[in-house]
Amino acid sequence: MNDLDVRVAPARPGALRRAAPALLGYAAVRALGLVVLALWSEARGKDAYTLLTARWDALWYTGVAESGYGHEVRLPGGEVHSDLAFFPLLPWLERLVAAVSPLSYADGGFVVSLFASLAAAWGIFAVADHVHGRRAAVCAVLLWAVLPVGIVQSMAYSESLFTALAAWSLYAVLTGRWVAAGVLAGLAGLTRPVGLAVVAAVWAAGTASFLRDRGAARDRASTVRDRTSFARDRSAVPVDGARAGERAGASVTARRVSVLESAHRIPGAPGMRLRRALGMLLAPLGTAGYVLWVGRRTGDGPLGYLDVQAGWRNGFDGGYAFARFVAGRFSSLPSVPAGLGLLIGVGLVVGLYALCVRRRQPLPLLVYAGVVTALALCASSYFGSKPRLLLPAFPLLLPLAPALARARTSRSALVVGVLAAASAVYGALWLNGSGPP
Repeated sequence: MNDLDVRVAPARPGALRRAAPALLGYAAVRALGLVVLALWSEARGKDAYTLLTARWDALWYTGVAESGYGHEVRLPGGEVHSDLAFFPLLPWLERLVAAVSPLSYADGGFVVSLFASLAAAWGIFAVADHVHGRRAAVCAVLLWAVLPVGIVQSMAYSESLFTALAAWSLYAVLTGRWVAAGVLAGLAGLTRPVGLAVVAAVWAAGTASFLRDRGAARDRASTVRDRTSFARDRSAVPVDGARAGERAGASVTARRVSVLESAHRIPGAPGMRLRRALGMLLAPLGTAGYVLWVGRRTGDGPLGYLDVQAGWRNGFDGGYAFARFVAGRFSSLPSVPAGLGLLIGVGLVVGLYALCVRRRQPLPLLVYAGVVTALALCASSYFGSKPRLLLPAFPLLLPLAPALARARTSRSALVVGVLAAASAVYGALWLNGSGPP
């Protein structure tokens, strides 16, 4: 499959049944993580559910769900932490769950993340199945589940919800469902600032498709001219009346068939072009709508959201601050292992993206993963958040999935089992310690 492969594909029959092994494997990995977290927290005298639903970002989301926007914290250093930094879709869903059930807003966040993580796993399976086939798709989902920060997928955070919307939007793009892609991209844009990555993927794929249509139209026009010239030359040869009538009838029939085929040729058909344009128009509405609303609320215009982020000491500096942070790990001997670990981690991420490019991943996946990675690595603050900010960049795992799929089942199961155990232990240690900010 080349890097511009966007084609219409009918829905596979029994899609849920086809994805069942991946979803069951994902649920098993997440259940292991939650069990280990519960046992570890109990030993530490902490409540695992509180760690999942009432810490850091989760508190801000439930605050918005309960009281709406308007809360801010002024720090001694002059920074202002405003809840306007948090996009609204997750709080809206938390409020909806609380309105239709006896659950609290925090409970609603956990429920939303629970179902969203399963939807994300299914979306990742659908994308990987489209690109590499079923067995590799199962492996891709399991690799996403066993990431070291995979416990975030079960927290009342927005990563799972965003990944679900992004994965299904990308799948819709890959299969030519442009309106669905635009709607899902718009919802992703209401979930996290990195929704821009989904918008960029939809626009890149849409633009490439329009350019291909123009090239195909020129090729068809050239072919028609060649055939017309050939037919004109043939018509100069004398034939009897009966054969001439048959030829004329066949020519009319051929033209009718050609017109019908052109009207229903999906990639360049007028209806498809209109749906593609509509999808591209819908894609940025979520991000643009919220950013403009924040600017109007703060009185700072279209750049108001950037001022809100600046209050959190967060921005985009091309990775300069992060590079200084990593370099600082080598200033003393005790922190050198941490610095080496960071260098290895960044190198692995960059290497995986380079591998995606060499393997000619479809264009929308390359654009999406590239933007997510760039925004995560080049943010100027909250360096401890970078692993979870990379969590939605699941296309980076796709080059690894076929290799795992080609191994013997017993060996693949052993690898996944070891990684799942390590992820569960790390997640329990992490949540009972400093993370995640």
